[in-house]
Amino acid sequence: EAGLYSGEAFFAVVADDALYFKVDDTSRADFEVRGMPPFRPYGDSRASVHYYQVPEEVFEDPKELRAWAERAIAVACQKKGRSTRRRGA
Repeated sequence: EAGLYSGEAFFAVVADDALYFKVDDTSRADFEVRGMPPFRPYGDSRASVHYYQVPEEVFEDPKELRAWAERAIAVACQKKGRSTRRRGA
């Protein structure tokens, strides 16, 4: 497994020849409607609801892949910002 960063934002995981992007409540449905599974770092019993596998057809269009990656980066940046505020509160 490997993690992908944009700056300090952790936005993707590569595991078992699959790419998983970070999602939130606004982007998760785009993965689920395509039947894409969540990242399961501990086997079938526990899934991460924060990362979903990128659909294969997205890889076929560089512009679409970039758009999906940028959205995952934005989600990662938002999550990072929230945790920073909590620590400072």
